[in-house]
Amino acid sequence: MRLICGVDEAGRGPLAGPVYAAAVILHPDKPIAGLNDSKKLSAQRRDELEVQILNCAHAYAVSFATVAEIDRINILQASLLAMRRAIMALCVMPDEVLVDGLHCPKIAVPSRAIVQGDALEPAISAASILAKTARDRELRRLHDIYPQYGFDQHKGYPTAMHLEALEEFGICPEHRLSYAPVKLIVQRDLFDYSEFEF
Repeated sequence: MRLICGVDEAGRGPLAGPVYAAAVILHPDKPIAGLNDSKKLSAQRRDELEVQILNCAHAYAVSFATVAEIDRINILQASLLAMRRAIMALCVMPDEVLVDGLHCPKIAVPSRAIVQGDALEPAISAASILAKTARDRELRRLHDIYPQYGFDQHKGYPTAMHLEALEEFGICPEHRLSYAPVKLIVQRDLFDYSEFEF
């Protein structure tokens, strides 16, 4: 059996939280109906499909890159790092890796980038769902620590609600300092950040 691995990330656009990536090798004898780009699915449907993927996939792994890594190496490189970590965490190495988007992580396995691959390749769709559900869980966890930002609702994206919270409360250690709206808040010195360990 030739092992094809789909890879995708979640969380390049948000102002806060890690970027997640997943790698999935689907089982040819256990097809999963309804796989699609995670952004086109409801949260409930993603959760349902996540359970099926975890139960039916030949192999899967989820990883992430931290906010500090995003700020240090930029979001594209951090996304590729998270993807590489997910691939390397698989219990078996695939014969080929299919990656959503324009770029492939540096790995010793043949890989191919596919634009809109999360809507075209079931293994990439599955990876997009696992990355998204894992990241959403992490943002709900962060909401428990920093409830004033509403991370459970916008998942760190630059919504009006999030931007208003930034104006009112300043930043927290989970905000990406390299992103313009966060950088502006820091530069305006609306908050004392000396107590944070970035």
